[in-house]
Amino acid sequence: MNRVKEYRVEKKMSQSTLAKEINVARQTINLIENNKYNPSLDLCIRLAKVLETDLNSLFWEEKKDEK
Repeated sequence: MNRVKEYRVEKKMSQSTLAKEINVARQTINLIENNKYNPSLDLCIRLAKVLETDLNSLFWEEKKDEK
């Protein structure tokens, strides 16, 4: 799971705009948002920079305590 779409929508960016900013195809953004493509570390870093966040916030899935 990732929060790419959440951060992109918060910034009022389209998939196309984000794709242009990080030099990938719009389809790549769609695949990442739908967890059908695991981006390289370089691509993750570029996403985090453009979305003005850090890798942990963007890609780390926090597990909830089961009590």
